[in-house]
Amino acid sequence: QVRLVESGGGLVQAGGSLRLTCRTSGIITSVFNPNTVAWYRQAPGKQRELVASMTGGPSRSTNYADSVKGRFTISRDNARKAVYLQMNSLKPEDTAVYYCAAATKLGYSPIQYDYWGQGTQVTVSS
Repeated sequence: QVRLVESGGGLVQAGGSLRLTCRTSGIITSVFNPNTVAWYRQAPGKQRELVASMTGGPSRSTNYADSVKGRFTISRDNARKAVYLQMNSLKPEDTAVYYCAAATKLGYSPIQYDYWGQGTQVTVSS
């Protein structure tokens, strides 16, 4: 079965850094490689929001929420079928549960994410 498992969350002081990892399984290479992956987050009492996404193939186009541009970087390792989120200069407002998501079907607009991880907590203290 398809699984996405996030790790790397924790408690960090403002200005610090964290690197989140999303390990995937159950998605064959020919499906994973050309498809888009993303990170979402949900803060207490708030709606889930897109943090960053990256398309597949050689282009690997990225999209970031305005609030994280210049601070967060999404990347992927197709050989490992893994997704990463490097978070620098963290702010208290970044506190949320962070979720990894993966699309498995091409040709949809907007992108439809078929699979989600369970989330990892990121807490940034002031």
